[in-house]
Amino acid sequence: MNISIVVAQKEHYAFAAEICDTIETSALQRGTGIAKRTPEYIQKKMETENAVIAIIDGKFAGFCYIESWQHGQFVAHSGLIVHPDFRNLGLAKKIKTFVFEYSQQKYPEAKVFGITTGLAVMKINSDLGYKPVPFSQLTTDPTFWKGCQTCTNFEILKSKDYKMCLCTGMLYDPKEKQKNPPKHPFNVRIWNRLKEIKQALFLKK
Repeated sequence: MNISIVVAQKEHYAFAAEICDTIETSALQRGTGIAKRTPEYIQKKMETENAVIAIIDGKFAGFCYIESWQHGQFVAHSGLIVHPDFRNLGLAKKIKTFVFEYSQQKYPEAKVFGITTGLAVMKINSDLGYKPVPFSQLTTDPTFWKGCQTCTNFEILKSKDYKMCLCTGMLYDPKEKQKNPPKHPFNVRIWNRLKEIKQALFLKK
């Protein structure tokens, strides 16, 4: 099995539709909200070298892209996905680590953040040095939050004045970086319980 994780280029345009379909299908299967993206949007990320793709034996295996906000003050990694045929290989963590290190090279002064409902992604972020933070510490760029409009949980976010949702905000600040960055212990049981509490509060009829 030949695994290659690289910065996506124009030669990878052909995978754009499959990437979008895989992201949407995965979200539907998990019953989680996700902001939809078009193949054209994915291709634009590839064109500007703001996307990372995993290829295994010539086939699309995984993907993630970079978005920058507030003139490069903040960077987010979005659309992290692994194709069903290549799961359970530790590929998500490899892609996330690659895009994390790449974005630090491209945007060295930027704070790196993400919002997610996925415990697996939270665990990966925690291992990379992210810490959970309130939404008030994330970008205030309205364009970022506009991207949540296609998420099934958008009405919750809007009703909470964009300050809280089912997603958890996580942030990595390069100014806090040390030789051995402190890890923020990730306890699955605690975060699973927090997720259940949020769902009980926000999804109650």
